Amino acid sequence: MRSRAVLAVVCLILTGCGTRSTAATGPAEVPPPTAAPTGPSGPPTGRSGSPSGTATAPVPAARTAVPLGKPASWRITTYYTAVQSFHGGRSKAVRGCPELHCKWGKTPLGSYPADFLKIIQTEGSGRITAGPHRGRYLNWSHSTGWWLDDSTRDSTARPLRAWTSAAADRDVLARGQRFRIADCGRDWKGRPVPKEVCDRFRAATWKVTDLFRPGYGGEHHADVYIGEETGPDFTRSPYYTTLRKATIVAS
Repeated sequence: MRSRAVLAVVCLILTGCGTRSTAATGPAEVPPPTAAPTGPSGPPTGRSGSPSGTATAPVPAARTAVPLGKPASWRITTYYTAVQSFHGGRSKAVRGCPELHCKWGKTPLGSYPADFLKIIQTEGSGRITAGPHRGRYLNWSHSTGWWLDDSTRDSTARPLRAWTSAAADRDVLARGQRFRIADCGRDWKGRPVPKEVCDRFRAATWKVTDLFRPGYGGEHHADVYIGEETGPDFTRSPYYTTLRKATIVAS
């Protein structure tokens, strides 16, 4: 997996995916929020390539930082990892690769709820919670199809890290660029972002390790990974949102 050939395959798999999650043994490193949702907070991010507990993380102390791009010009979307147990629908058989090292495989990978599969094809990855592959991840890429894995991954084959991993077009933010959200701007409806939500985004330091699927990036657009969903109504979480007219700075 460390060979140049394998990394090339990984990059093909993940450049358009935007998926993934952390370790196959459980949720993301920073547990998602448990507060009851108050209503839709944003439209799907259109990735294919995905929070915290009730306590609000502290906001980093103010310091001089270098703005990236123009202030109040960024659109920040979020992506997450689906969890099978939160989804239903007709069971559908999937064929693909039983491991990372292949493309467009034909091996039976099991049957899963249709809703679960639909979300994976948008967010890129889902954790399996039942059946012979329980605990593993079912991943999807428009470049390689379905495959089973022990983790979600960025485009360098490393597991995604909740509230750390981010994606952008390579000509917008270079891979490896670290940044913070200095100002959340407005939500997707033009409303002020609730303080506790903005504080959580501002507290994180993000690192660009992923690339958008062609057509889903664009100037002044970054996508940040918030971990695994925590319930069947996760898309109503205030953390599954779009920040518009945000400001980001180098970190």
